[in-house]
Amino acid sequence: MNNFNFKNPTKIIFGKDTYHKLATEIPENSRILMLYGGGSIKKNGIYENVKKNLSKFHLEEFGGIPPNPEYSVLMDALKVIKEKKIDFLLAVGGGSVIDGTKFLSSAALYDGADPWEILTSKRPTLNAMKFATVLTLPATGSEMNSGAVITRAEFKQKFPMGGAGLFPQFSILNPEVVYSIPERQLANGLADSFTHVLEQYMTYPIDANLQDRFAESIMQSILEVAPKLMKDQKNYKNAANFMWNCTMALNGLIQKGVPNDWAIHAMGHELTALYGIDHARTLAILTESHYRYNLKDKEEKLVQYAERVWGITNGNDEEKAEKAILKTTEFFHSIGIKTKLSEYTSEFKGTAEEIESRFESRGMKGIGERGTLTPQDAKKIVELAY
Repeated sequence: MNNFNFKNPTKIIFGKDTYHKLATEIPENSRILMLYGGGSIKKNGIYENVKKNLSKFHLEEFGGIPPNPEYSVLMDALKVIKEKKIDFLLAVGGGSVIDGTKFLSSAALYDGADPWEILTSKRPTLNAMKFATVLTLPATGSEMNSGAVITRAEFKQKFPMGGAGLFPQFSILNPEVVYSIPERQLANGLADSFTHVLEQYMTYPIDANLQDRFAESIMQSILEVAPKLMKDQKNYKNAANFMWNCTMALNGLIQKGVPNDWAIHAMGHELTALYGIDHARTLAILTESHYRYNLKDKEEKLVQYAERVWGITNGNDEEKAEKAILKTTEFFHSIGIKTKLSEYTSEFKGTAEEIESRFESRGMKGIGERGTLTPQDAKKIVELAY
């Protein structure tokens, strides 16, 4: 196992009837900006509930943060923060709203000329405005980690950011929000969280036995709850297990002491930037081709995954690895997610070359857990996903 440091300061408040904790968790006399997305929180009662519990605070609002939080929209929100002298941010939404809030928490205290530099410089954010979250859409784990991804439509770019200053102060996780989530978003959450685990697990053995077992148990739990959730999302047990799986998949715990991949995400972000495809679905598009292309490098962990997660015991190592890859694709299909780029856009030709060019222009000489995948490798992987 590799050396590591681990600290996650986010307080999780999990369960029914937890919104009242807002009044005691947010510092007194805070000037709050509540951020949310397209307005679904005004239909399912969350908006009224949150506002009621913030009645003693000075509260401003900013709605309209889109999926794949858009830089230009966030800059409008930044103006509100400055003009209204906001000192605490509250994200009420899913990963996109929370990611956008993380960017704003960094930008609010940024002393550079252009906040876009926060993303292009790749420097970690260590000092940011305090913020918290009320999770409405489980998927990304952003409610308990310090990472975010921001889109800039005019450039067709999507960049990650992070740093120790970007952990939420606290996050309220009420599984009852799952009852009103559209089926498409449920599927996205399942695929996103499952792939998050794979990116931290599907590398090479490093004798991190507990980390492997953590990762495998999360994947097994996702596979167990997925059909139940898609059949009955208003079952509290299903909703609670789904929500906690999504959080645990990317709260930093299972990545410590082990190599991480994240090549699927790096390529997937480009598909979203180019075509607006849902983030989770870009991951599903690339998973099979990535693992097939890198089968030899990942064979040991693929075999372990086959045996422990899928119960595959027949065949030699290569056959087990192949079966596990197919099982993963079948899982995506079982929740209604297509896994070929050509099923999402008719303009897919030339995509691989465009991603290769983008990676080259950014100096991305090596991605993946070994840092050996080149822009040319990325081109071949994307082509396999057509």
